[in-house]
Amino acid sequence: MSNNQWPHFAVMGAGAVGGYFGGMLARAGAPVTLIGRAQHVEAISQNGLFIEGINFQQRIAVAASTDVAAIKEAAIVLFCVKTLDTEGAAKALAPHLANEALVMSFQNGVDNVARIRAASAIEAIPTVVYVAAEMAAPGHVKHTGRGDLIIGELLQRDRSDERDLEKLAALFVRAGVPCLVSENIAADLWTKLIINCAYNAISALSRARYGRIVRTSWTREVMIQAIEEAAAVARAEGVRFPNVNLVELGLKLAEKMENTMSSTAQDMARGKRTEIDSLNGYVARRGAALGVATPVNQTLHALVKLLEEGQDLKT
Repeated sequence: MSNNQWPHFAVMGAGAVGGYFGGMLARAGAPVTLIGRAQHVEAISQNGLFIEGINFQQRIAVAASTDVAAIKEAAIVLFCVKTLDTEGAAKALAPHLANEALVMSFQNGVDNVARIRAASAIEAIPTVVYVAAEMAAPGHVKHTGRGDLIIGELLQRDRSDERDLEKLAALFVRAGVPCLVSENIAADLWTKLIINCAYNAISALSRARYGRIVRTSWTREVMIQAIEEAAAVARAEGVRFPNVNLVELGLKLAEKMENTMSSTAQDMARGKRTEIDSLNGYVARRGAALGVATPVNQTLHALVKLLEEGQDLKT
């Protein structure tokens, strides 16, 4: 591949996150195929993908399909489905995946790579995603904060089998997407999970955006306790964090994403099942297994589940 030539990308699950990053790649000139829901595919096929961004607003021509078989030409697949759909989507993807194609898990939670491997034998690249985006309308992504990635490897690989993550990261940087390669991706995945545990459920339950949640003393204290519990579970799992203050790091996120409404809140507003089982619910389950008390995370999980079960859920 020459310096100016792009590999073919595909996005499995082109909602807000997949649409944003797939759109950024397509905007830079990369061939991209978005696999998504019919209403979005129809809008994108007719009018292009509209990104309403912080720094630009643009309608981007990009291929879109509802058929997972359209992924067959891709050299790099961004796996952006909800954690609820991890196994099913991985099984659907596997028969159509080209030899040597790379799959990147752009998902919340810390166990998706293992779940993808168990379901399909695909060895995905764990990817930590920081972006505030939502689907404002069919084929319309509204981007309100950040938009950067961290990639790494959870398994030690032989040098002969090593994937060149630096070259992969450089492709995203070329598309205007900051992307770092981590030597401790487990800590980065858990850091993101810890932050999600602090914000997502509270945002969903209160319908409040991140800035207000942090500025309000009652919710700020709940956030601090949720972070401390989740960090304790991670350490009990053997995760080695760098010398950072996770509470301070978590609270500072609102400075860059003040107007963000969590993905859990967005799902609740649309009457969809949330990923809460992979967030506060995961921390509560692992805490119980490891003997670490997680009363705040358990409570947040229970309240979101109660609200979720009272809705007329859509698929």
